[in-house]
Amino acid sequence: QVQLVESGGGLVQAGGSLNISCAASGSILRVDTMGWYRQAPGKQRELVATIARGGMTNYAESVTSRFTISRDNAKNTVYLQMNSLKPEDTAVYYCKGVILNRRGLTAEYWGQGTQVTVSS
Repeated sequence: QVQLVESGGGLVQAGGSLNISCAASGSILRVDTMGWYRQAPGKQRELVATIARGGMTNYAESVTSRFTISRDNAKNTVYLQMNSLKPEDTAVYYCKGVILNRRGLTAEYWGQGTQVTVSS
């Protein structure tokens, strides 16, 4: 069994910063691409950023130059540093990992989400 657990969400004022993290654990052989997605009330879940195992990154246009995704492969952990936050960044942030488990199967796993609220 594989689990992804996010942490670090909270309330921050506009213009502020927040760092959230997501740790994968359990029956893991290898963690490949990891990513952050978000879902605001009444909206569809959208991509925020992804990072490949080798470090290649991809960002949504709305967060480029403000957010930075990084990872620690030894800890199976992905981070999202969010700067210059805006009220429109308010959402539940979900972590996703593409993981090869010990049964030899590659699958996508999701965390339970962490709330990020940006006040104006």
